[in-house]
Amino acid sequence: MKPSVISADVLFEDHRAALRWQWIAGLGASERRFDEVAVREAQSSADLVGYLNYIHPYRVQILGTRELAYLTNAAPDDCARRMSRIVTLEPPVLVLCDAQAAPEALVSMCERAQIPLFSTDESAAFVIDVLRAYLSKHFANRTTMHGVFMDILGLGVLITGESGLGKSELGLELISRGNGLVADDAVDLFRINQTTVEGRCPELLQNLLEVRGIGLLDIRAIFGETAVRRRMRLKLIVHLVRRETMERDYERLPYEPLTQEVLGVPIQKAIIQVVAGRNIAVLVEAAVRNHILQLRGIDTYQEFVERHRRAMEHDSDLS
Repeated sequence: MKPSVISADVLFEDHRAALRWQWIAGLGASERRFDEVAVREAQSSADLVGYLNYIHPYRVQILGTRELAYLTNAAPDDCARRMSRIVTLEPPVLVLCDAQAAPEALVSMCERAQIPLFSTDESAAFVIDVLRAYLSKHFANRTTMHGVFMDILGLGVLITGESGLGKSELGLELISRGNGLVADDAVDLFRINQTTVEGRCPELLQNLLEVRGIGLLDIRAIFGETAVRRRMRLKLIVHLVRRETMERDYERLPYEPLTQEVLGVPIQKAIIQVVAGRNIAVLVEAAVRNHILQLRGIDTYQEFVERHRRAMEHDSDLS
């Protein structure tokens, strides 16, 4: 799902300090919002903010030096026509950048059309970067998953599994081995672009890990600042299963890597069978190391298949 659309006054207040901007026209339109259809159909934050462009409606229109020159350096009739076309774009906000003075005609147009007009001394490129990052997070597709999300060997790993298999205890052991906790029990996941999912901890649960029999542990207080992370990009899902589930539902050596779709993004998945006496923390770290090798183009299973093929060809030549 996507969060509710954002209003002009919230956008202004959230960036008052960072962009040092002023609200110079359209003050009566503080509740003006992004078009919900545009937000739903946007492929990225770039679709929601950019330089003035008449073929991209419903987005924050940025007026840099060149854009303002286009609006003002022409015959009066042409200037009036160019400015009036802005109204048809139905922008949630106009932002005048590069410490430029607002033309009286532009201010009047924004007042009549009730379009918020902000002015800042910051460069247009900087404003676009700041707003794209902000809108990308605000409008990202999001969901919540149950599990323990961790930074293991520098990789964002979500540990999931059947109830009662000791996911939190496993997380605690991994933390004691130098890895970092992002979130326990509930993980907020956001698709920040077409191929990337980022996981964060709900504010209520930050730094906390629940271990049965002990209760809530403040990981930051016990292990120190380096034992927790604010966010990580999800790269691997480690799913814990019982023996009967493993034998029933999964192959011992899958030919193709397993994946699970999260917010439309395929995430590689490793299955680990939980049996008394197995060191699951070591197995999880091994799965992460193996995934890192695959990211580097080293596929151990395919190398084994190739080795087996060469051995069969060698035996055939000898016979």
